Amino acid sequence: MHKLSSWLMLSFIIAGAVFAAPVHAEQSKRLGPWEVHYNAFNSTLLRPEMARQYQLERSNTTATLNIVVLAAEKPGKPAQQVSIKGYVMNPLSMQTPLDFREVVEGDAVYYLAQTSFTNLETLRFFITISKGDEIQELRFSEELWRN
Repeated sequence: MHKLSSWLMLSFIIAGAVFAAPVHAEQSKRLGPWEVHYNAFNSTLLRPEMARQYQLERSNTTATLNIVVLAAEKPGKPAQQVSIKGYVMNPLSMQTPLDFREVVEGDAVYYLAQTSFTNLETLRFFITISKGDEIQELRFSEELWRN
C-alpha cells in the first residue's frame, strides 16, 4: 500500500475509532483545482514510532494537523506540492501561527503541524494553500480533548 494512503488511512481510522459520536473522520473540501484532505487530532493517538519518525510531540495537550492536497480533476494522481501556511485560533480569539513541515515519501506529499490546546477546546484553523497564481483558503474547526 502506498505510504501516503497508509498514513491517511491510519490517521483517519485512529480519529474515527476514538470518537464515540458519529463523526466523519476523513474531512475534505474541494478548493479550486484541489481536493484538500485534512485532519486534526490529539497527538497521543500517534504510535510512538510514528511520532519519532516524523519528529512529532506526543502529549495530552498537543494536536497534530495533517493536510494532503490532491488534484481534483485527476483522481489517482500523486499529491500536490504546494506552499502552505496558517494559524490556529482558540476560543479566546488568540492566534498561534502553525509551522508546517512538508513530508515527501515517493509520490506521497503531506503537510504536518502541531499546536497546543486545553481540554474540550474548539480550535479554528485558517490555512492558506498556494501554488503559482492559485491561492485557496481552508477553514475548519475541531474540538479537541485530553486522552
